[in-house]
Amino acid sequence: MKRLAIVLCLLSAGSAAWAQLPVGTWVKRPSSTPPMIMTIEPAGPGLKITYRMLGPDGKGMNQNVLTVVTTLDGKEAPMMIDGKDSGQTMATLRTDANHASTIIKMQGKDFGRSTTELSPDGKTMKVENDFSAMVPSAGKQVEYWDKR
Repeated sequence: MKRLAIVLCLLSAGSAAWAQLPVGTWVKRPSSTPPMIMTIEPAGPGLKITYRMLGPDGKGMNQNVLTVVTTLDGKEAPMMIDGKDSGQTMATLRTDANHASTIIKMQGKDFGRSTTELSPDGKTMKVENDFSAMVPSAGKQVEYWDKR
Protein backbone atom coordinates (compact mmCIF):
# COMPACT_ATOMS: atom_id res chain seq x y z
CA MET A 1 0.00 0.00 0.00
CA LYS A 2 2.83 2.43 0.87
CA ARG A 3 4.52 1.77 -2.48
CA LEU A 4 1.21 2.36 -4.28
CA ALA A 5 0.77 5.62 -2.39
CA ILE A 6 4.21 6.75 -3.53
CA VAL A 7 3.45 5.84 -7.15
CA LEU A 8 0.12 7.67 -7.07
CA CYS A 9 1.81 10.66 -5.47
CA LEU A 10 4.48 10.76 -8.16
CA LEU A 11 1.89 10.54 -10.89
CA SER A 12 -0.49 13.10 -9.57
CA ALA A 13 1.25 15.63 -7.40
CA GLY A 14 2.04 18.27 -9.92
CA SER A 15 -1.23 17.79 -11.70
CA ALA A 16 -3.06 19.54 -8.92
CA ALA A 17 -1.08 22.71 -9.42
CA TRP A 18 -3.07 24.52 -12.07
CA ALA A 19 -3.87 28.06 -11.57
CA GLN A 20 -7.08 28.58 -13.51
CA LEU A 21 -8.17 25.05 -12.79
CA PRO A 22 -10.94 24.52 -15.26
CA VAL A 23 -13.57 22.22 -13.89
CA GLY A 24 -13.90 19.04 -15.90
CA THR A 25 -12.03 15.90 -16.89
CA TRP A 26 -8.36 15.74 -17.87
CA VAL A 27 -6.38 12.85 -19.36
CA LYS A 28 -2.62 12.45 -19.01
CA ARG A 29 -0.84 11.93 -22.33
CA PRO A 30 1.04 8.64 -22.74
CA SER A 31 4.40 8.66 -20.97
CA SER A 32 6.67 6.42 -18.94
CA THR A 33 4.19 6.57 -16.05
CA PRO A 34 0.82 4.77 -16.00
CA PRO A 35 -2.14 6.44 -17.73
CA MET A 36 -4.37 8.54 -15.49
CA ILE A 37 -7.56 10.55 -15.57
CA MET A 38 -8.24 13.56 -13.35
CA THR A 39 -11.59 15.11 -12.48
CA ILE A 40 -11.88 18.63 -11.06
CA GLU A 41 -15.12 19.78 -9.44
CA PRO A 42 -16.21 22.59 -7.10
CA ALA A 43 -16.09 21.76 -3.37
CA GLY A 44 -17.13 24.52 -1.00
CA PRO A 45 -14.61 27.37 -1.24
CA GLY A 46 -12.15 25.16 -3.13
CA LEU A 47 -11.84 22.39 -5.65
CA LYS A 48 -11.99 18.63 -5.30
CA ILE A 49 -9.44 16.89 -7.49
CA THR A 50 -9.76 13.15 -8.06
CA TYR A 51 -7.14 10.99 -9.79
CA ARG A 52 -7.78 7.52 -11.16
CA MET A 53 -5.51 5.18 -13.05
CA LEU A 54 -6.96 4.18 -16.41
CA GLY A 55 -7.88 0.58 -17.02
CA PRO A 56 -7.35 -1.35 -20.27
CA ASP A 57 -10.78 -0.12 -21.47
CA GLY A 58 -9.64 3.51 -21.12
CA LYS A 59 -12.02 4.18 -18.22
CA GLY A 60 -11.04 5.28 -14.73
CA MET A 61 -10.67 2.44 -12.26
CA ASN A 62 -12.47 2.61 -8.90
CA GLN A 63 -9.58 1.37 -6.76
CA ASN A 64 -6.65 3.33 -5.40
CA VAL A 65 -8.50 6.58 -6.06
CA LEU A 66 -6.54 9.62 -4.85
CA THR A 67 -8.54 12.69 -3.78
CA VAL A 68 -7.54 16.11 -2.47
CA VAL A 69 -9.53 19.28 -1.78
CA THR A 70 -7.54 22.50 -2.20
CA THR A 71 -8.23 26.23 -2.06
CA LEU A 72 -5.02 27.03 -4.01
CA ASP A 73 -3.72 29.23 -1.18
CA GLY A 74 -0.56 27.25 -0.41
CA LYS A 75 -1.98 25.57 2.70
CA GLU A 76 -1.48 21.83 3.16
CA ALA A 77 -4.44 19.61 2.31
CA PRO A 78 -4.60 15.89 3.09
CA MET A 79 -4.34 13.43 0.22
CA MET A 80 -6.81 10.58 0.57
CA ILE A 81 -6.55 7.16 -1.09
CA ASP A 82 -9.86 5.30 -1.31
CA GLY A 83 -11.22 7.70 1.32
CA LYS A 84 -8.46 7.01 3.85
CA ASP A 85 -5.69 9.37 4.95
CA SER A 86 -2.52 8.47 3.05
CA GLY A 87 -0.13 10.38 5.33
CA GLN A 88 0.59 12.74 2.44
CA THR A 89 -0.31 16.40 2.02
CA MET A 90 -0.41 18.68 -0.99
CA ALA A 91 0.06 22.45 -0.71
CA THR A 92 -0.86 24.20 -3.96
CA LEU A 93 -0.39 27.91 -4.50
CA ARG A 94 -1.81 29.80 -7.46
CA THR A 95 0.94 32.17 -8.59
CA ASP A 96 -0.90 33.85 -11.49
CA ALA A 97 -3.73 33.19 -13.96
CA ASN A 98 -1.90 30.33 -15.68
CA HIS A 99 0.68 29.07 -13.17
CA ALA A 100 0.80 27.32 -9.81
CA SER A 101 3.29 25.48 -7.63
CA THR A 102 2.78 22.46 -5.39
CA ILE A 103 4.74 20.98 -2.49
CA ILE A 104 4.05 17.37 -1.54
CA LYS A 105 4.89 16.06 1.92
CA MET A 106 4.87 12.47 3.12
CA GLN A 107 4.63 11.91 6.87
CA GLY A 108 5.47 15.61 7.31
CA LYS A 109 8.68 15.54 5.25
CA ASP A 110 9.19 17.24 1.88
CA PHE A 111 8.69 14.67 -0.84
CA GLY A 112 8.52 16.61 -4.09
CA ARG A 113 7.69 19.81 -5.90
CA SER A 114 5.78 20.57 -9.05
CA THR A 115 5.04 23.54 -11.23
CA THR A 116 2.13 23.67 -13.63
CA GLU A 117 1.36 25.89 -16.58
CA LEU A 118 -2.09 26.05 -18.12
CA SER A 119 -2.14 26.84 -21.83
CA PRO A 120 -3.73 30.16 -22.85
CA ASP A 121 -6.66 28.28 -24.44
CA GLY A 122 -7.25 26.29 -21.22
CA LYS A 123 -7.02 22.92 -22.98
CA THR A 124 -3.55 21.67 -21.95
CA MET A 125 -1.53 21.58 -18.74
CA LYS A 126 2.23 21.15 -18.66
CA VAL A 127 3.39 19.75 -15.32
CA GLU A 128 7.04 19.63 -14.26
CA ASN A 129 7.58 17.28 -11.30
CA ASP A 130 10.78 17.01 -9.25
CA PHE A 131 10.92 14.14 -6.77
CA SER A 132 14.68 13.62 -7.01
CA ALA A 133 15.40 14.70 -3.42
CA MET A 134 13.33 11.84 -1.94
CA VAL A 135 13.32 9.34 -4.80
CA PRO A 136 16.48 9.81 -6.89
CA SER A 137 15.32 7.23 -9.44
CA ALA A 138 12.18 9.29 -10.09
CA GLY A 139 14.18 12.39 -10.95
CA LYS A 140 12.46 15.14 -12.87
CA GLN A 141 9.53 14.44 -15.16
CA VAL A 142 7.35 16.47 -17.50
CA GLU A 143 3.73 15.49 -18.05
CA TYR A 144 1.06 16.87 -20.35
CA TRP A 145 -2.65 16.69 -19.54
CA ASP A 146 -5.41 17.37 -22.10
CA LYS A 147 -8.93 18.49 -21.28
CA ARG A 148 -11.56 16.04 -22.48
